[in-house]
Amino acid sequence: MEKILVSACLLGIDSKYNGDNNKNEKIISLMDKYILIPFCPEIMGGLSTPREPSEIIDNNIITKSGNNVTENFIKGAKESLKLAEMYNIKTAVMKSRSPSCGYKKIYDGTFTSTITDGNGITAELFLKNGIKILTEDDI
Repeated sequence: MEKILVSACLLGIDSKYNGDNNKNEKIISLMDKYILIPFCPEIMGGLSTPREPSEIIDNNIITKSGNNVTENFIKGAKESLKLAEMYNIKTAVMKSRSPSCGYKKIYDGTFTSTITDGNGITAELFLKNGIKILTEDDI
């Protein structure tokens, strides 16, 4: 059975920045056909749950109060890639608009819920390494 990495929050794991989750029954139903491996790059990068919301601003990841957490996001992306390589992952289902997992669309860095074109840090690293990305909007 094929293995897929899935953003932990989409599987109902409380890993979202506010301590909650984004449980998605359509994603969970993929368990009928695939082995789902939960991951959260932000936690893997050393950030806590809950944590301050962060957005990409000028190629840096900045929290709402202005702290630069870019290194945490880069570490989380690299650790997530290690996990993908360990399990020979070809596909990941990731949380849309996230500064880590967002694919094609992310928040614009103004903390106003405004969407712009772009990829999160982990999504970009996955793409560079040949991992196909889907979001919950694709399922």
